[in-house]
Amino acid sequence: MFDAIIIGKGPAGISAALYTVRAGMRTLVIGQDKSSLSKADRIENYYGFAEPVSGRYLLEQGEKQAKRLGVKFDDNEVIAIDKGEFFDVYTTDQNYSCKSVLLATGQQNVKLKIDRLTEFEGKGVSYCTTCDGFFYRGLKVGLVGYKDYVIHEAMELDNLSKNITIFTNGKELELSDKYNNLISKFSINKKIIKEIDGNDTIENIIFEDGTQESIDGLFIAFESASSTDFARKLGVITKKSSVVVDENQMTNMKGLFAAGDCTEGLKQVSAAVGQGAVAGKQMIAYIRNL
Repeated sequence: MFDAIIIGKGPAGISAALYTVRAGMRTLVIGQDKSSLSKADRIENYYGFAEPVSGRYLLEQGEKQAKRLGVKFDDNEVIAIDKGEFFDVYTTDQNYSCKSVLLATGQQNVKLKIDRLTEFEGKGVSYCTTCDGFFYRGLKVGLVGYKDYVIHEAMELDNLSKNITIFTNGKELELSDKYNNLISKFSINKKIIKEIDGNDTIENIIFEDGTQESIDGLFIAFESASSTDFARKLGVITKKSSVVVDENQMTNMKGLFAAGDCTEGLKQVSAAVGQGAVAGKQMIAYIRNL
């Protein structure tokens, strides 16, 4: 049992971890090297550096600092979070329990280039199987994705429909052994999607080769789950692509915090570090009050 699990190892996540571990809290950071900060070649507006530094350097130094203080790391992908008495966090090959969670995965940058996709959001296109899967029981549903996350989401729908297709949108499947063993349960379509079609609701998927396939509902689970994806599935309030938090970086679910680019506000390293510090301090207070 961890006191704090932090999802994302960018500046917000590492900043929070520094506070929780120094307070004696058993802390785990889960994340892969996907921070947008790693692409920044020169940072000149961050306090304490007389000369420009790279984003990669800041990330590496932050992780080294956290490890020196005793933070545990799992360089894996989080697939799902459940909330019972405590939180359960699932990666592709491990399950962890904890008392508090910080969402700090940054802002989701992957935009699917599918015509009319946003037009049908809420009209057959969904980003949350837990929220909307029930509406498609017994119907033909599809999921767009090619990694473990899409298989996990397909399994969420398996008890509701036996007519499930995974659309990889031109990508080859990239699955761990655990999820590769489940792929035979579903139909696979690797064609590139050009457009979503329908009237009041989604009716067809049109592919670049001119063919089409009828569909009743389409769930987007492309690449990895974002903080907003986790929040939606837990019933946490979101606003567009951001997780809504209070002045203490806590969501409307007790024990669940969010910080950094996944929340509204200034998208800067300094802001992320500050939000992470606030979140870390408030996680400490929350855990001590349990």
